[in-house]
Amino acid sequence: MRKTVECEVKLVPDESFRLADFGEPSAPRLFTSTYHDTADLRLARCGITLRNRFEDGSRLWQLKIPSGVSRIELEVPGPPARPPAEMTELLVVHLRDGEPLVKVARLRTRRETVLRDGAEIVEDSVSVFEARRIVRRFREVEVELVGGDERTLRKLERALGRAGARPDAFTPKLFRALDLPFESASPVLASDTPPGVALGHALLEQQRSLVDHDPGTRLGADAEDLHQMRVATRRARAFLRAARVLVDPVWAEPLRSELGWLGSALGPARDADVLLEHIRREVDELGTRSKQARDLVRTLEKQRDRARESARAAMTEARYFTLLDALERAESPVLAEGATATLTELWWKEFGRTRRAFAALDRNSPDAALHDARIHVKRSRYAAELASHELGKPGRRFVEAAKRLQDILGEHQDSTVAKNRILVWAEQNPGAEAAADDLLERELRRRRKTRRDWPDAWDALRRRGRAAHP
Repeated sequence: MRKTVECEVKLVPDESFRLADFGEPSAPRLFTSTYHDTADLRLARCGITLRNRFEDGSRLWQLKIPSGVSRIELEVPGPPARPPAEMTELLVVHLRDGEPLVKVARLRTRRETVLRDGAEIVEDSVSVFEARRIVRRFREVEVELVGGDERTLRKLERALGRAGARPDAFTPKLFRALDLPFESASPVLASDTPPGVALGHALLEQQRSLVDHDPGTRLGADAEDLHQMRVATRRARAFLRAARVLVDPVWAEPLRSELGWLGSALGPARDADVLLEHIRREVDELGTRSKQARDLVRTLEKQRDRARESARAAMTEARYFTLLDALERAESPVLAEGATATLTELWWKEFGRTRRAFAALDRNSPDAALHDARIHVKRSRYAAELASHELGKPGRRFVEAAKRLQDILGEHQDSTVAKNRILVWAEQNPGAEAAADDLLERELRRRRKTRRDWPDAWDALRRRGRAAHP
C-alpha cells in the first residue's frame, strides 16, 4: 500500500482566474472517480475520502485520512467491485455497526497542474454524473507542497487570492459534488449555557476527537493521532471529575472508569513515542559517540512498536466501541438532583487545590512532588476549558498559562523518565559508558532548566487565575 502525506489548501476560482498566469500548465489529465461512503456520508463528514479512480486504463483505490493540518493518502491498485480490506480495516470505527459502503457519487475531472516555488498548483474542472447525465459542474484549485514549506503554501495562497481564487473552508469534493453543506467547526457556547449542556457538549467533542483520530492511530503513520486520542481520553475523564457534583455518580463513575482503562491502554505507546523522539534527537547530537548510543534507539523503537500493538489491540475490543457509544450518549448527561454549582465555581475549587499543592513546593522539591503538582495544573486547566464559555477571555488566558506550566513540568517528568531509562541501558551495555555519561549530562541540564523555570510560570498562572475569578 503506497502512502503519501498531503499538505494542501483549497480555493474556489472565479471566472477571472487563469492557471496559466502562474506558469505553463502540464498536459491535462482526465480521470473518473467513484466515491464510496455510507448512505449518511459519515466518512466524508469526518474528512475521510474513499474512492476508486480510473485513469489511462488502470484503476486505483485511494483513501485519504486527516492528520493534523495534512492528510495521509493511501493507494492500492484494484478493481472497483469492493474496497480493499487493508483500507476498510482502518475505518472500523465508522463501519462497526455493519452499515455498508455504497457508491455515492461519480465525478469526471480534467486536471491541469503548474509547478511553482516547491508546490503544485492544481486546477480541477469537475463534472458530476448521475448515470450518464451530467447534473453539476464546478472548479476548484488546490495548492499542495512538494518541496516547499508552510510559508510557501501561505505565500501562494495569497497570490492565488489576488488572481481570483478565494479561500475555501476545506469543503470535501464529495460535498461540493452533492451540493451539500459542510460544517466542520464546533458551535460556540453562549456564556449562559447551562452547566449540564456544556458538559454534554464537551464530552461529545472528545468522543468525536477519538473517532477522528482512530484511523490514523490504527495506521500508525503519525504519532500525533495517538497523542490526540490520549488527550481526548484524559480530557473527557477530567471533565467528569471537575463536574462530579453536578452528575449522577451511578452514571458518571462507570464512564470515568472506562476512560481510565482506555487511557491506560494508550498511555505506554504515547510515552514511548515521546521518549524515543527525544532520545533520537539527543543521540544525533552526540557526534562521534552517537554510534555507541544507536543501540539505545533501536531498543526504544522495539519497545515503542510493542506498545503501539498493545494500544491497537485494545482498540479492537468490544469494550472500546462500547465506550465510544457511551460517550456519544453522554451529550445528554444524567445530572444529580438539586445541583446548582456553576462551572466557574467548580474550576475555582479545583484551582484552590492546585494553589495548595504549589504552596508546599520549592526549587528543591522532590521529583514526585513536581509530578503531582503537574497533575493538579492539568486538572485546573481542563476545569477552565470546561468553564470557558463562562470565563471568557480571562479563562482562555488562564488556559494558556496552564499549558506553559504544564509543558515545563512535563519536560521535567520526561527528563526523569529518560534519565532512568539511560541508566538501565548503561548497566546493560558496559562498553557505552561515555555515550551514556553524555546523555545523562544533557538530561541533568534539562532538569535544571525546568527547575529554574517553573516558579515564574506558576506565578504567571496564579495571576491569571485571580484575573479570571469573578
